[in-house]
Parts: sequence; C-alpha cells; structure tokens
Amino acid sequence: MILTITLACAIALIFGVIGVLNALALPKARELAAETGFSVAAYRRIGVLQLAGVAGVALGPAMPPLGGLAGAGLLLLLAGAVVVHLRKSDPVAKLAPAVVCAVLVASYLAVLFA
Repeated sequence: MILTITLACAIALIFGVIGVLNALALPKARELAAETGFSVAAYRRIGVLQLAGVAGVALGPAMPPLGGLAGAGLLLLLAGAVVVHLRKSDPVAKLAPAVVCAVLVASYLAVLFA
C-alpha cells in the first residue's frame, strides 16, 4: 500500500503541475502548443484530462477501479505524446519525459492491482 500511495503522489504532483499549466494556458503551454501544432484550446482540454487523471489516481488507493481507469487514461495521453514526439522527429531528450511518465503510470497500475 505504501508503494501505491507513493506512486500516486508522484503522478499527482507531476500531472497536477502539467495539467494546471495546460488548463490555464500559461505562456509555456502556449509555446508548447504552437511547437507541437496544437491549438491552445486543444492544450487546455489536454490539461483538463490530465487533472481528471490526477483526481482518479489520487483516489485510486481507496477506489482501485477508479484509479485503474484514471491510470489507463493517462497512459493514453502519454501514448499520444510519444506519437507526437516521434512524428516531429524530436530528440530523445524531448521524448524521454513522456516515456518515463508512462513507466511511472504503468508501475502504479501494476502495484495497484497486484
């Protein structure tokens, strides 16, 4: 249970910060949206989905089905991020955060349902 809570906290922290950045369309999010070819509105929607994932993952230790669905949703968002980076032929340094976060979320899901 301690590992599940630790992973949930790490995911909540990472995606909470990124979700707020995107949902509020702060300058860095606007820059990233332009760089990736997304509209600011699309980035805002992604931010809202990230924050929904944070809420579900945070509740996951108490409600595993909800945590599992939230984790799966975050994995889908991360898969999309990886695809965008690969299509843009981004260097590994830009791709790595999405891959590392995907491993983190996958680990959370594995521990949650172990």
